[in-house]
Amino acid sequence: MTSVFDRDDIEFVVVANHEEQYSIWPAYKAIPEGWRDAGKRGLKAECLAWIEEVWTDMRPLSLRQHMAAQAAR
Repeated sequence: MTSVFDRDDIEFVVVANHEEQYSIWPAYKAIPEGWRDAGKRGLKAECLAWIEEVWTDMRPLSLRQHMAAQAAR
């Protein structure tokens, strides 16, 4: 059985969570709780390319904030 995430011919939406981590979600499905629309829709390849362009720091937001606070001391 093929997963919807294996398909290249349907529209996806880029979603982000509170830690500023990104993923894709089928546009025809409701976005799961804890995630929000990040403002990009398109075919899977377009969405993944957008994520690669904007998600330049893979560390979760809480870790980045903690490290910044430690560096400021």
